[in-house]
Amino acid sequence: MKISIKNTAGKDAGELEVKFAVVENGKGTQAVHDAVTAYRAAQRSGTAKAKNAGEVSGTNKKPWKQKGTGRARAGSFQSPIWVGGGVTFGPRPRDFTKTISKKTRALALRKALSERLKLNDVIILDDLKLSSGKTKDFVKVIDALGLTGTTLLISNGDENKNLTLAARNICGVTLTTSDSLNTYDVLRPDKLVFTKSAFEKVEARLTKE
Repeated sequence: MKISIKNTAGKDAGELEVKFAVVENGKGTQAVHDAVTAYRAAQRSGTAKAKNAGEVSGTNKKPWKQKGTGRARAGSFQSPIWVGGGVTFGPRPRDFTKTISKKTRALALRKALSERLKLNDVIILDDLKLSSGKTKDFVKVIDALGLTGTTLLISNGDENKNLTLAARNICGVTLTTSDSLNTYDVLRPDKLVFTKSAFEKVEARLTKE
């Protein structure tokens, strides 16, 4: 598969041959599901917590004597049936992390990227270095490429700081690097914009499978 390369003015600047094996048919669908599920589970903090009867403040003194009052028996102010008492079976801190193999993770990324390539949702830029960190300079690039909706910009991490400064204030545009790109990132935005060097780095990751 070949994909055209564009410059920051939106003009064609050559072609690039996709080196990794494009996933066909239904292969990799389950891997994508597992990868996205694992990613979203890892985003959960798992810090929800309620105090049980042993953790709420109070005394061990019996509220009233066992017999003779006409009231129901009570042994603790911390009882769950009392206001201010502990919570029965309340949430406790936990780890929601799900583990998937490296091969499954690589297959999922390759499958997701293959589908976006087939739908022409991937744009390759020959280079993207800005002379300043002004947002309006980066907006000119977006307009030249005809980008609308959400966009994920993937750089190789070596671009100048101006790119980060210029992109961070634009609604719908997020920035990541080729090393941290994951399956969820590939599926989420309307368009993916790679620098040529970033795409080659991702290809190197996928050809190691």
